Amino acid sequence: MINPASLACQMRDSVGDGRWISQHERFLDDCKRHEPNIVFIGDCLIQQMQNSTIWKTNLEPLHCLNFGIDGDQTQHVLWRIENGELDFENMPKIVVLLVGTNNNDHSADQVADGIIKIVSKIREKLPHSSIIVLAIPPRGREINSVREKINKVNELVEQHLSNRTYSDKKVHFLCSSKVHDFISPQDGTISHNDMYDYLHFTDQGYSKYMEPVLDEIIEILSLYDS
Repeated sequence: MINPASLACQMRDSVGDGRWISQHERFLDDCKRHEPNIVFIGDCLIQQMQNSTIWKTNLEPLHCLNFGIDGDQTQHVLWRIENGELDFENMPKIVVLLVGTNNNDHSADQVADGIIKIVSKIREKLPHSSIIVLAIPPRGREINSVREKINKVNELVEQHLSNRTYSDKKVHFLCSSKVHDFISPQDGTISHNDMYDYLHFTDQGYSKYMEPVLDEIIEILSLYDS
């Protein structure tokens, strides 16, 4: 059976303003004009990161590009990569991937398979780059079934990437304790101080979520310099 979450396709332009494809074309131009050390690619959680303090203070100086698009699902990111994004003359040292929270109509198994297929496509395009796959953060103020699905997606992706038969040592799945710090141990709620709409991060939320990611990035970059 065909998995729609791993079948590359463009985002449907339901409004008719062409914004999605225009962003893709801008990213293609960025691939030609820039030589980044790090490329972040994914959905709204990646896109909005570029407005955060941790991006401007800690990540931007590391020569990063942000290829996040609001609303993207796994199949859309896959299409973008298959159609020229990440086609750099000089390969970036690291690609950071976060996608899956918008795959509302797909099962956990389908979303996990979509993420794994994206990782394979990144590796095909960039055989020597390190890949950091970020765990999908929880969402919703109260405990809900979507969180359970997200936990399952993260578990499946981590199991696949840590499997002994998966020998790519330059792929890192990052699901730190910081992901769970967003959830109150008392009542299971998420604070609007971390996620203003219980999905998208505040500046404080990005700092909390990205702290271990930044540590991982610095560690990988240090290997290139040694």
